Amino acid sequence: MVIRRVLAPRIDFGALRRELGLPEGFPAAAQREADEAAAAPLPAVADRTDIPFVTVDPATSRDLDQAMHLARRPGGGFRVRYAIADVATHVRPGGALEAETWRRGQTVYLPDGNVPLHPHTLSEGAASLLPDADRAAVLWTIDLDADGGTVGVVVERARVRSRAKLDYVGVQLAADAGRLPEPIALLPEIGALLTARGLRRGAVNLPLPEQDVEPDGDGWRLVLRGPGPMEDHNAQISLLTGMAAADIMLAGRIGLLRTMPAPKPEAVDRLRLAAGPLGVRWPAGMSVGEVLAGLDASQPRAAAFIDQAAELMRGAAYTAFAGELPEQPAHGGVAAAYAHVTAPLRRLADRYATEVCLALHEGREVPDWARAALPKLPEVMATTDRVASAATRGAIELAEAVLLEHRVGETFEAAVLDVDEPRPATDPPRQAGNGRPGRPPGGTVALDEPPVRARCVGQLPLGERVPVRLVSADPTHRKVLFERA
Repeated sequence: MVIRRVLAPRIDFGALRRELGLPEGFPAAAQREADEAAAAPLPAVADRTDIPFVTVDPATSRDLDQAMHLARRPGGGFRVRYAIADVATHVRPGGALEAETWRRGQTVYLPDGNVPLHPHTLSEGAASLLPDADRAAVLWTIDLDADGGTVGVVVERARVRSRAKLDYVGVQLAADAGRLPEPIALLPEIGALLTARGLRRGAVNLPLPEQDVEPDGDGWRLVLRGPGPMEDHNAQISLLTGMAAADIMLAGRIGLLRTMPAPKPEAVDRLRLAAGPLGVRWPAGMSVGEVLAGLDASQPRAAAFIDQAAELMRGAAYTAFAGELPEQPAHGGVAAAYAHVTAPLRRLADRYATEVCLALHEGREVPDWARAALPKLPEVMATTDRVASAATRGAIELAEAVLLEHRVGETFEAAVLDVDEPRPATDPPRQAGNGRPGRPPGGTVALDEPPVRARCVGQLPLGERVPVRLVSADPTHRKVLFERA
C-alpha cells in the first residue's frame, strides 16, 4: 500500500542536521584512506564470480550490502548463498577511517541525502555490491532442509559479481506475474517456509506501514508504504543469516548479539484484552505473531491493535560477551538468538561481528582489533541509533508540518491508533482515560490523505474513525496538533 501527497514547497532539512550535529564531510585523512582502499586490488580469496548473484534493494539505493542466489539442493532442501560486502577488507584497523566510522556509528538517512558511515568512494563505489563488477564479500552458504531448517553453514571470504540490481517494486511485479529471475525464483517458497518457522517458535513482526519523505521535482512527497510480500521474504534471508551468525558466536563463546527481552506475560494479557473490543480474533493457542500476521494494517481497528502490540517490543540492545555467555542471549521479536552481520556498509557493529564469525568458523583466534571492539560497540550503537531515529522522525514531522501549515482549521477523517494511558481491565477498553494530570485527554491519530500521524486532543475511541480538526501546524518546532471535531 502506498499513499502519496506532493509537497509543493521546498523543505530545508539543514536545521535538523545542525540540531543533531550530523557531520558534513569526512576528515581529509579518512577520505584519503577510503580513496586508496577503493583503488587497491582485491585480495586473493576464493573466486565465486561464477555464481549469478543479484541484489534486491530500494530503487534509488547505491550502498548495496547484500547479494543473493537461491537454489535447490540435490536430494531435497535449499541452498541459500548470501554475499555481504566485505567492508573490513577496505578499512584498516587503527586508521583514520576506522576512527571516523566509530564517531558516526551508522548511516543516517535524510530526504535530501544520507550521512554515510563510509565515504561514498566505498559505500556507493568500491565496497558496494553494484552489478557487473568484482567485489570483496563475505559469503554465507546456508543449507536448508525441505522444511526450511538449517542443516549446514559455511562462511568464507570470496570474490563475487552481481549480475543485476533489482528493486522491490519490480521484483514484486515479477513475482505476481510468475517471472522472477532465476537467482531469486525460489524466494517466495523459501521466505514462506522461514516465516512459518518463525511464527511457530514465537517470532513477532509488526506489519505497520512506514512513513517516508521523498523528493518530487522541486518539492517533496510524504509516503505511507507497507512492505510487500517479496520485501518480507527478502528480510527472512537476512534474519536467517543473523541467526546463523549468533549460533556461531554462542558456540565460540565470543561475539556481539542483537538482543531483546521476550514479551512479558502480563503485557501479552493486556494486549489480549484489547483484541475483543477492536474486533481482532485471537483463538486459543495462537501466538501474538500469528495474530498479527493475519491482520490488514490498512483497517483502523487492526492498525490500532498493531500499535498496541508495539508496546511488547521494548528493550532492544547490543550484547557483547567473551567467555561467559549472556544471561539473556535471545531477541524476543525473532524468538531466537540473532546478530547483525548483513549491513556492514551502513552499520558499524556488523563489520566486527562478521570478523568474529569468520575467525570462529575457520578455527582461528579472533583478531585483537575485533575482540577489543566488542565491549565498546553496544554504547556506540545505542547512541547512534538514537540519532538515526531522531533524524528519521524529525524529517517526517517537519514534512507533516510544512504540508499542513496552510490548512489549520480544516477537518479530516482519521483513525485512532492510540490513547494516552493504559486502561484498567475493568474500564471500557475502547475509550481513552483522562490522561496525565494537567494534560488534556487525547492520543495518536492517523490521516489517510495526507498520510500524517499526529497527536489529537479529546475523548478518542480506540480503533475507530473520527473527524478531527487541525489546530496547529508549526514547521519551526515540527509540531502538528489536532482536536476531535
